[in-house]
Amino acid sequence: MKGLITLILLCVSTISYAAEQAEEIFKKLAPSLYQIRLIDTASGEKSSIGSGFQISSDGLIATNYHVISGFARHPNKYTIEIFDHQGNKAPLTLQSVDVINDLALVKRTVDSEMPFFEIANAVPHKGEELYSLGNPHDLGMIVVPGTYNGLKKESFNDRIHFTGSVNSGMSGGPVVNKNSEVVGINVATSGNQIGFLVPHDKLRNLYESYKKSPPDSIEEQMAAQLANNQEKLVSTLLNSEWLMRPLGEGLVPTVNIPFIRCWGESNADKNDAIVLAVVANCSLDENTFLSSSFFTGSVEMEFRYMQAKELSDTKFYQIFERQLTQVMPGNKAGKDDVSEFQCQHDIVTSSNQTITSKAAFCTRAYKDFPKLFDVIYIAISVDKGDQALLSHFTISGITQSSALSFTEKFMESVTWK
Repeated sequence: MKGLITLILLCVSTISYAAEQAEEIFKKLAPSLYQIRLIDTASGEKSSIGSGFQISSDGLIATNYHVISGFARHPNKYTIEIFDHQGNKAPLTLQSVDVINDLALVKRTVDSEMPFFEIANAVPHKGEELYSLGNPHDLGMIVVPGTYNGLKKESFNDRIHFTGSVNSGMSGGPVVNKNSEVVGINVATSGNQIGFLVPHDKLRNLYESYKKSPPDSIEEQMAAQLANNQEKLVSTLLNSEWLMRPLGEGLVPTVNIPFIRCWGESNADKNDAIVLAVVANCSLDENTFLSSSFFTGSVEMEFRYMQAKELSDTKFYQIFERQLTQVMPGNKAGKDDVSEFQCQHDIVTSSNQTITSKAAFCTRAYKDFPKLFDVIYIAISVDKGDQALLSHFTISGITQSSALSFTEKFMESVTWK
């Protein structure tokens, strides 16, 4: 009993210390912590809110890109302003963005030097106590303690796994260590005390790049970042190990890489099924936010083996057409963002003559980023009367050269046993 009482007292003491530490940090940093507001020009009302924090004495403020994305995409429709801990407002100008890491730099006009957050030089150690600051649900500035759990393993672009309540409205706020140094930026939550942060080195890189050479155009900056990221992603996929695995009587590839997740399903338990269907799906479990109606950066591959007592050429064609109408890229995009899909149809045979398929290759162009495309490839075998092997992939925000390289490898990786 004595040991239990000692443990309870120790826990209470630890919690009390954490609360005192959080309060001390908040009081010290509150003058450099802001609510970021996106204002609809026509109505004069808030369209969205987030958090931000000052990172230089001359008024430069860091936040999430998604907090100010409306202005970045439609600067004539919105304005940006800050709301400080004393209730004062001030207009902001957008200076630079890192759309891949969901970061942005905005700036206020200042008459004299102001206090600001220091960016840490070192990475936290696993289990280290951190403090997330922000403005959740427009209720005022708060500080939330949590724990550093390292980088998320199943992620192409680095994200910190943070055990703490990153609530809505805290996006763009800083996460600091006990020395009040920024070690991460709030970006997302998965609920149940699971949050994700942008590592502080991404912010440091954006800040250093801005100081060296501020971008001439936010749109051009975004276009270059999107293209570079997809080039890096596709190159990583193509240079990774592609493992061949059976799917019915076919062989299909699995990319042996942590951030590509695969799932399987079949109707093998349905005795009355006219067609046996076995499905494998692999995808990238993340994307890049451009606006609330426009996402990019997705990758998906799906393979479907079908078998029946008799499948005529007509039946094959009907299945193919039905699948083609159901396949769409894994991103949201509206008519103002992308063109209509343009498709080429052909009969294709693999270089080793192991499978012949009817295929379609479809692309649509990004209107504001003219070198980027969404791509769909879908093929269904036509060389076996009672079996069909259907394969497709979708990639969003890809360059023409990367799309062709990926298509070639994908086509050659699907075959019969």
